[in-house]
Amino acid sequence: MLGYLIRRVLAAVPVMGVVALFVFLLLRLTPGDPAAILAGDNATPERLERIRTSLGLNEPLIVQFITWVNKLLHGDLGTSLISNLPVMKMIGQRVEPSISIALSTIILAVIVAVPLGVIAAWKHGTWIDRFVMGLSVLGFSVPVFVVGYVLIEVFAIDLRWVPVQGFKSISAGFGAFFERIILPTCALSFIYIALIARMTRAAMLDVLGEDYVRTARAKGINEVAVMMRHALRNAAVPVITVIGTGFALLISGVVVTESVFNIPGIGRLTVDAVLARDYPVIQAMILLTSLIYVVVNLLIDVAYTLLDPRIRY
Repeated sequence: MLGYLIRRVLAAVPVMGVVALFVFLLLRLTPGDPAAILAGDNATPERLERIRTSLGLNEPLIVQFITWVNKLLHGDLGTSLISNLPVMKMIGQRVEPSISIALSTIILAVIVAVPLGVIAAWKHGTWIDRFVMGLSVLGFSVPVFVVGYVLIEVFAIDLRWVPVQGFKSISAGFGAFFERIILPTCALSFIYIALIARMTRAAMLDVLGEDYVRTARAKGINEVAVMMRHALRNAAVPVITVIGTGFALLISGVVVTESVFNIPGIGRLTVDAVLARDYPVIQAMILLTSLIYVVVNLLIDVAYTLLDPRIRY
């Protein structure tokens, strides 16, 4: 197992290197001058030149790239051109809301969707199966912001059970944290419940016809044990892939949900940086997103080896 992990980590190094090069060249070669953004509309050519020199923009691209990579290796993601704050500090201030939403959404989606998918496969062709698949279609069809506004209208404005918007750190108390995280979690989990339920059903239907399932039933094993211990374990590989990819997507792409519920997360930070052409923040967010996907895929591969003995280390 250790050797397998080392090989997978080493394989991820060139991937991150290519991503870093791509991000650096993409932002350096796109139209727009960071110095002009910082200096303002009425800046003199002398001031623009001083800013370019201080940012190292007058250096050759290869020198800029080496300097940038060297800073990355030392944990320096640069300084925001707009707020003049370290990018690492800005991400640190925004990471808790995004991770909180992503974790709570995935946990809720798995708790609800996996049993639904198993039951739909078990009762394949019945009204239960059609009902679950109908809910899945509804989950795919309704946009997240529509679900979010409906939840706000019903539970925050009409019933006044929870606050309308905002975020509270868990350090401020679990009650305050929970009442502000529950609505965005429910809104965002709607589509992931649909996705995971459909994937679980499809994977279960593929394995229910296998010989080992028929053998388990012939031995008189309880049907629940057959479904959970034999079928679900062997159907878990594609389901885990969807769950892992969904988690990575949630951390990096919850822009709509964060906007609807006024949550200061990573998604809104990325959008603000793009609109302001804040290059250091944009670079850091793309690298962070890529790193999250690499780590999640590594964890998925490890899960494969644990669930399927046919996969060699």
